[in-house]
Amino acid sequence: MSKTATIRARVQPELKAEAEGILKELGMTTSESIQLFLNQIRLRGEFPLELKVPNATTRAAINETPSTLPKFETVDDLMTDLDS
Repeated sequence: MSKTATIRARVQPELKAEAEGILKELGMTTSESIQLFLNQIRLRGEFPLELKVPNATTRAAINETPSTLPKFETVDDLMTDLDS
């Protein structure tokens, strides 16, 4: 099947670059990921991700979480940090 339709979307440059980096690690292009997303919508007949609005308790917990929490590259790094 030939690809003749074009989809254009405006996104923040940082979001685009970060997402493309992750997709590259997965061996996918942005176009391939969009096709996958649209195919899932077609196959399921619904939005393929669960979307929820957090309740008041969850929103409060999110707002209380410090933005300086450590980030880990791997689960092993996390476990090493937890063990120390």
